Formats: sequence, C-alpha cells, structure tokens
Amino acid sequence: MDCQPLAKYLVYKCSNINQHCLLCDEPTDQAYSLCTECEHALPWLDDHCTRCALPLPMADLTCAQCSRRAPAFDQVVAPWYFGFPIDTLVSRFKHHSQWPLGRLMARLLGQALLHRFAEGLAKPDQLLPVPLTARRLRRRGFNQAALLARWLGGQVGIPCNEQLLRRARDTPAQQTLGAKARRRNLRQAFGLVCDARLDGLHLAIVDDVLTTGATAQAIAALLRKAGARRVDVYCLARTPKPGQM
Repeated sequence: MDCQPLAKYLVYKCSNINQHCLLCDEPTDQAYSLCTECEHALPWLDDHCTRCALPLPMADLTCAQCSRRAPAFDQVVAPWYFGFPIDTLVSRFKHHSQWPLGRLMARLLGQALLHRFAEGLAKPDQLLPVPLTARRLRRRGFNQAALLARWLGGQVGIPCNEQLLRRARDTPAQQTLGAKARRRNLRQAFGLVCDARLDGLHLAIVDDVLTTGATAQAIAALLRKAGARRVDVYCLARTPKPGQM
C-alpha cells in the first residue's frame, strides 16, 4: 500500500485545522491561537528607553534614571507595556496556571527576539530564569519565569540554564513594595551555584514583567561580579510609570 498520498493528506489537514483565538474565541487562520485583530490590539511597546525599555514619548532616548546611573544590565527586550489585556493574561498564566496563555505570549516574545537578532541584536549564550524560593515554588506549583525561558529557548535556539541562579533567601512579594523598598528587599536575595564559571559569557535574564527593574538589577550585578561580559533582560511586558499610559 502506497502511504505517500495519505501522508500528504494528513499534512494538509493538520496545516489547515481551524484554531480559535485565546482572547476572543473567534476562529483564526494564524499559526498560533491569536486572531489578527486581537494581536493588533495588544499594548505594543513602541518608543521606550534604550536601556530599561521604560515607555517614553520619543524613540532612541534614555530615561532619566538610566542616564543618572546606568543599570548593571545592558538592554531590556519586551514586546508590550503592562496594560490591558497583557496584564490580565500574565495574571491568569501566573496565578491561575493557564499555561496556554503563557505559551502564546512566550511565542510572540520569541518572534520579537528573532526579528531583533536578524537586525543585529547580539544573541546571548544562555537564558537564565529568575528563580523562586522553595516555599513559593511549592505554593504556586511552577516557576513562570522558568516556563517562559524553556519555551523561549526552544524557539530561538538558546540553551536555558535553570541551575545557575538560586534564591538565597525568602523575601516579601515585590508587588506590595515601592521602588526603594524593592531594592532593599532584594539585597543578597540571589546567589550562584558554587562552581559557576561566567567569564566572558553573554547572559539573558528571563522574567514575566519588569516593573522597577530592581530584580533585574540585583541579578545582573551578581552576574557581572562573577565575570559575565554582558547581561540582557527578556520579559513579556514593561510597566510604565504611574499615569504614563
């Protein structure tokens, strides 16, 4: 029996399965579960700080904070600012274990990164998800940053290293704190495995949302001190200043 026509038929059928948008539940003919209309309506991050990705009124500018004191990380890549519906999608993924939403956002972040790499953005050697404490990991059941890093790494072809960073001590949730309190809260909160060798490496921290940048700053400073040549940050969204958007 010649299986070739059947195989071609199955490939054709699989490539033409109608998907439904995870946001509006309408049919979509895209390769992922998001219709074109909903994709265009997402809060895309356009003009922003060249260093920390804070939304700004004009392109190719550096925000006041980064101008006063350059952060330990080199560049933040985020496709969206933290507004509706991305804020809702992140919450549903992070706090209600709705993994398909996280997978969808990771895929779109991956597409944005592949485009940036093609335009000349340096590609890192490893992806490092922000670690959770053992207590918080048990309570939530998964580390959303680790899932994002795994999905992202598979798409863009960069290894994900979940063993390098560790949470050295438990801290209160960052969401409840202001900028200064966040920085104090994270002092000595992160550590590296004992045999970590980072000399000359280009690393990228992966997290869901960048708010004040305190977590990224703490980890990037640690990696730099251990010999990392460059540290970037990849996240789903960047929080604007209050009342900015």
